[in-house]
Amino acid sequence: MFFFRVVIMSLRALQTNLMRTLLATLGVIIGVSAVVSAMSILAGAKKDIMGRFESMGADQIIVMPGGEQQHGRRVRFDTLKRDDADAVREECALIKATAPEITQPSQIKYFHKNKRVTVVATTWNYGSINDYHPAQGRFITHEDDIAERKVCVLGHKVAKELFGEVPSLGAPVKLAGVRFTVVGVMEKKGFLGFREVDSQVIVPLNTGMKRLFGVRFLTMVTAQATGPKKLDPAIQQISRTLRREHKIRAGTNDDFSIFTREQAKKQVGDVTKIFQVVLYSIAGISLVVGGIGIMNIMLVSVTERTREIGVRIAVGARRIDILSQFLIEAAIISMLGGALGILLGLAFSDLIEKITKVLNTYTPTSAVVMALIMAAGIGIVSGIYPAIRASRLDPVEALRYE
Repeated sequence: MFFFRVVIMSLRALQTNLMRTLLATLGVIIGVSAVVSAMSILAGAKKDIMGRFESMGADQIIVMPGGEQQHGRRVRFDTLKRDDADAVREECALIKATAPEITQPSQIKYFHKNKRVTVVATTWNYGSINDYHPAQGRFITHEDDIAERKVCVLGHKVAKELFGEVPSLGAPVKLAGVRFTVVGVMEKKGFLGFREVDSQVIVPLNTGMKRLFGVRFLTMVTAQATGPKKLDPAIQQISRTLRREHKIRAGTNDDFSIFTREQAKKQVGDVTKIFQVVLYSIAGISLVVGGIGIMNIMLVSVTERTREIGVRIAVGARRIDILSQFLIEAAIISMLGGALGILLGLAFSDLIEKITKVLNTYTPTSAVVMALIMAAGIGIVSGIYPAIRASRLDPVEALRYE
């Protein structure tokens, strides 16, 4: 009962100087909104990235060319060849299939319609390894690849934007000025890892290498292990095979890199933690500034209410009562700022998502709870010194204060 009376008295005291109370909350509002926004953006980005990694098979191993830092930027080696993918498939007992790929941006044209797409030159295993299948027609075949046929399979979005409701099978299209025949349209998939496969066009590997891109080196090789539990020994087999194929001497670094879905997810988690530290540090500074603002306002309040404090002590109020009232006032100010900051942070996160149309924000309940706890903590810590100062006032001197 006593506690509620103190809370009511604190609210009345804050209501008396409403504008000053709102100004005192400004720093907390900014700090808490920064915390909520940072958490929402990071949590949303992490959820989106992890979801994309989940679209990769648990039994997949990705092999990519190695690289090194040169003049402040990452330079990729041209080291992977089709023979490497064949050697991995044939010589590694724990690998049941491989899909070598060359990926390059290009322009697809159908009569007067043009669209920027990603062209993936690969083999017939690509669809089965990624659990990605045609919705219409067929996928590229071994015969298409060997004969270097100019056939292509369209992603769902590409087919819809070029043809609409018109059947696309057998239609002629041009990729980088080269005429291709559409033999299939893929199912709607969304993302495979970081690639939006609905916006890509798939062609046979040999056709892409010799008739479209004019290149000899691969962008990557996707290998499918015999099971998720065989990934580590399978990686060792791939590493030994590629080192032998590339004639890499003992003690020399690999000119390729190998990773799995779980390794990629761990790396993303590590990077996310770094961003968390940076963003939370910035938000923490804002909260500290807000706490200093609350302390200043409370010190001014103590000075203005010195006579009131003296009267209360004179009529029997204990020093703990005075201390409690000022601590509760500071906590209320910070909690009010925390609540407004959460609303502002949620609104800002939603605005960022709508403006960018790339970031998908997500605000976990833990972020809201943590923001409120931080706001309350800042308020209590900031109110300790003013509360102690108020409780230690000499009642005689306080009553004589004008």
